[in-house]
Amino acid sequence: MEKVHMTPEGYKALEDELNNLKFKERPQVVNAIAEARALGDLSENAEYNYAKDKQGFIEGRIRELESKLARAEVIDISKFTGNTVKFGATVTIADDSTDEESTYKIVGADEADIKKKLLSVSSPLAKALIGKSVDDEVKLQTPSGVKEYTIISVKYI
Repeated sequence: MEKVHMTPEGYKALEDELNNLKFKERPQVVNAIAEARALGDLSENAEYNYAKDKQGFIEGRIRELESKLARAEVIDISKFTGNTVKFGATVTIADDSTDEESTYKIVGADEADIKKKLLSVSSPLAKALIGKSVDDEVKLQTPSGVKEYTIISVKYI
C-alpha cells in the first residue's frame, strides 16, 4: 500500500472529518432514513431517496478517510532545517519574467488549497521545486509555455 504523506495538521483535519462523519453525520442520516420510511411508500419518497444517497456518500467517504489515515506517513517538519526544498517547506519564489514573488507551503495532496498558498507535493510546481535550494532556478512547463522561477527562501515553520 502506498503511503500518504501529510503534515500533523493535515492528519488532524482528516481525523476530525472522519469523526464528524461517523458520530454526527452518519447518525443524522440514519434518523432521516427512519423518518422517511415512516412516511410510507418508498418508491416515490424523495426524502428517502435523498437520505439513502447521502448515506452512500458518507459511507464511501468514511472508507476513504480510514484508508488514508491507515496509510498516513505524518512528517514532522519541525525537525527539518536548511535551504533545500523538501516536503513541508515554505518556499518563496520569484517569477523571472515579472519579479513577482509568491510563497507556498508544500503539503500532502489532501491538504492542498491554493487559496491558502498550500501547494500539493504532487503538483507540477512542487515537483519542480523539490530538491532545489535557495538561488536555484526552476523551469516549469505550463500550457502557455515555459515559466522560470528563482527560489528566494526556504523555511521550515
